[in-house]
Amino acid sequence: MSAKLPIVAVVGRPNVGKSTFFNRVVGRRLAIVDDQPGVTRDRNFARADWAGRHFFIVDTGGVIEGSDEPLDRAVREQAMAAVNEADLILFLVDAKVGPHPLDERLADILRVADRPVLVVANKVDNLPDDTSWMDFWSLGMGEPIPVAGASGKAMGNLLDRIVGALPATTDGEPDEHEIRVAVVGKPNVGKSSFVNKMFGEERMVVTDVPGTTRDSVDTPLTYHGHQLVFVDTAGLRRQARVKDSLEYYSALRSARVLQDADVALVLVDATEPIHIQDLKVIEMAWEAGCGIVLVVNKWDLVEKETMTAPRFEKVTRERAAFLQWVPFLFTSAKTGQRVHKALDMVLEVQGQRTRRIDTHEVNEVLNALMGRQPPPHSRGRPVKLRYGTQVAVEPPNFVVFSNLPREIPDHYIRYIMNSFRERWGFLGSPIRIQLRASRATRRTG
Repeated sequence: MSAKLPIVAVVGRPNVGKSTFFNRVVGRRLAIVDDQPGVTRDRNFARADWAGRHFFIVDTGGVIEGSDEPLDRAVREQAMAAVNEADLILFLVDAKVGPHPLDERLADILRVADRPVLVVANKVDNLPDDTSWMDFWSLGMGEPIPVAGASGKAMGNLLDRIVGALPATTDGEPDEHEIRVAVVGKPNVGKSSFVNKMFGEERMVVTDVPGTTRDSVDTPLTYHGHQLVFVDTAGLRRQARVKDSLEYYSALRSARVLQDADVALVLVDATEPIHIQDLKVIEMAWEAGCGIVLVVNKWDLVEKETMTAPRFEKVTRERAAFLQWVPFLFTSAKTGQRVHKALDMVLEVQGQRTRRIDTHEVNEVLNALMGRQPPPHSRGRPVKLRYGTQVAVEPPNFVVFSNLPREIPDHYIRYIMNSFRERWGFLGSPIRIQLRASRATRRTG
């Protein structure tokens, strides 16, 4: 079982450029993902990587120490929670303004925290001539690190320092028989009740209060010779509605769980239309490479007609194209209806994630789809798919070599993906396609 990704929290007073800095770091990762729904782009935390090291970066908002305004107090509490939750704190300050009384108050708080802290002097645009950042030695927090978040200047040096300050990884060899199952969904869709019914006992606290489950709890189960580890995660919700720091970081923990999971059981409420937040949870799991089973809970409360379930599926699948590849399971955690069917579907979807296709089969499909519909020409030059092979599983990852990979349009990538799925299925699993020639372009679907 691999270690969960470390958390790097960006803390500072208002107007020091935290959001720009955050977007600069996150943008390095998002730029290489061309065809994603963009789940993390409107959140306050996202996955980033540098030099092969992956981590979560969190923008905590501007801290106004000493203010009694409700919003200021909420932001301060959230940022202070980062001190307890994060593995590394980036203390962002404004080099154009110089040391500020609020910087000094924050330094006093962070100095006594049992977390490593890097002082990052932002808005240093004229390195190496600009030495204003050296004034922040006065905070007594060690050597300031000058950067320009807006332009990206000196960001490489800072990211090297970040990676060097992260805790050592404790990754071990995963158990090939262990399947991590993340039980996710927005609050109050019945996740804990679902897990309790599956295990036949009260493993989770169940109340009518949304968001009761604060932390992820692992619960093992052996089924048909496979070791399943169920994780009942804190309810994911819109960040604008996360009122307290405890819930905010519960959502972050849930995102970490999805990065580490094999299959996600995404619960939605059958008595309500699919919400945008339901879709965001599904997209987050899909982007993380999880297999997905969409569990429609509280089905016992829905008035049934002949085509009720198919209609629900049709309407839901129309909300996002990739949902046509996601299996649905209509259940009731209250009555137990079809709850245990989820175990069979977990094994089925994980089997799809681990499928390996022979290279000759991959090229048969590529040749067939090229014969039916070759890629469009680029400025009069023919675009050819020369060769393809599968290079990874969990999820399935294919490399397709082309003479002009950058000229292959998005609709043709979808054509390749759909052809692969028509031949091999990959039910419930994302697949990834990399286009390669002299340079690689990655697409996911």
